[in-house]
Amino acid sequence: MSVKAAPQTQAHTADLATEADRLLTGLGVSRASYTEGTLAVQTPITGKIVGKVREVSAADAAVLIAKAHAAFQVWRLVPAPKRGELVRLFGEELRANKQALGRLVSIEVGKIASEGLGEVQEMIDICDFAVGLSRQLYGLTIATERGEHRMMESWHPLGVTGIISAFNFPVAVWAWNAALALVCGNSIVWKPSEKTPLTALATQALFDRALTRFTKEGGRAPAGLAALLIGGRDLGELLVDHAKVPLVSATGSTAMGRAVGPRLAKRFARAILELGGNNAAIVAPTADLDLTLRGVAFAAMGTAGQRCTTLRRLFVHESVYDSFVPRLKRAYASVAVGSPLEAGTLVGPLIDGAAYRAMQGALEAAKAAGAAIHGGERIAVEGAADAHYVRPALVEIAAQTGPVEQETFAPILYVMKYSDLDAVLELHNAVPQGLSSSIFTNDLREAETFLSARGSDCGIANVNIGPSGAEIGGAFGGEKETGGGRESGSDAWKAYMRRATNTINYGRTLPLAQGVKFDVV
Repeated sequence: MSVKAAPQTQAHTADLATEADRLLTGLGVSRASYTEGTLAVQTPITGKIVGKVREVSAADAAVLIAKAHAAFQVWRLVPAPKRGELVRLFGEELRANKQALGRLVSIEVGKIASEGLGEVQEMIDICDFAVGLSRQLYGLTIATERGEHRMMESWHPLGVTGIISAFNFPVAVWAWNAALALVCGNSIVWKPSEKTPLTALATQALFDRALTRFTKEGGRAPAGLAALLIGGRDLGELLVDHAKVPLVSATGSTAMGRAVGPRLAKRFARAILELGGNNAAIVAPTADLDLTLRGVAFAAMGTAGQRCTTLRRLFVHESVYDSFVPRLKRAYASVAVGSPLEAGTLVGPLIDGAAYRAMQGALEAAKAAGAAIHGGERIAVEGAADAHYVRPALVEIAAQTGPVEQETFAPILYVMKYSDLDAVLELHNAVPQGLSSSIFTNDLREAETFLSARGSDCGIANVNIGPSGAEIGGAFGGEKETGGGRESGSDAWKAYMRRATNTINYGRTLPLAQGVKFDVV
């Protein structure tokens, strides 16, 4: 990545509301749905309103969930490869409209252009994965102790899948869930973040195009298969509490998970919780420092620190601290901060003022703890007085205490010195969250120790890459206060289905398991 200074000091000069309107209409979204509503949508690029979206009432949301349940009754009987065909067509729509949807992500979230496009690419990738999966929803044949019997497991569609997504990945995380849920035979109901409804409307419009193509080609797609609930927290609560929604996948803060988890458990519904991450990396004595600099810089500063996998804690061995940390400081001081729509920008704005205030509060707490703070100041961008651009903050601190133990959703990297691997592993694992982690080392023993049972306690553990930037082929998620959920690749699909164990007696006798005798005359 480049670390040159930003070439611009002005916000993008185009009228972003006009551009958003052009993109949305081009993607097939009704203009009334985002101009005649009550939910104001601000772009973090300028802080200005770019849309007013119609919200769904609680009564209408209940109707949509009921329709999704009815649709599930039909969709579950469609053969899985046929369900995969719908997802394949959706992937084609995403490919054809990648530039437009990626641009809209940048406008609504503030991501730089490559990250906006990368998010849509994630959607395309999970569609490809799900299409293949639609022919691989396999069960096991299990050895049985009874002669002339066969025992096996089979997997069946579960029901309506509720999806609650966060602002920072407004469409990719929905796609992770939606693509798998659909090929598994479920209907879907989506409650997006109130901060990012425009990209949700656009995605729904593209999915509706795929549905139309699917039915024209003879596919059986029931009405109500995919619903969108735009509105506030009350709609999320309705989705979580609804008896006809057996699974809710919720992405957000740990506080959100503490509210959602017990409510789902109360009615014995399933939860896929993707919550907070206070991710760390270890820079060992043998680390390739050039590679490490690039890995740390992207993981800590990319998306303005607003990824759940953002690198927030960095432990640097004392033998390389004085050679590595000054280089990292220079990168922080010179990284290009500005409008994400301008070429050369690497760090865009924070999502809103609340994020900025949280960042400043964490930096104040770190300063009170004796930390040395480099960066973190607000950057004035012409034409964007209502936006919140900041220089990423590198914070040198002696101990893992106070704000270091908490997740602040902003570009703050706490840097600490270590001398012993066992001791630093204890520090690494001593926070409540357990999402993603990394070690930079060329020592095989250190690498394998980090990946072993006594190493990282996170759901994602990497060697010589940062904790950020997961691929869809692996299951995504973490432990402890991260929630324990898994989405995307590997066998995460099993969470969207119900398992049945089947035993078939093809003989003429009835032996009982465990040698039990129960003979009747």
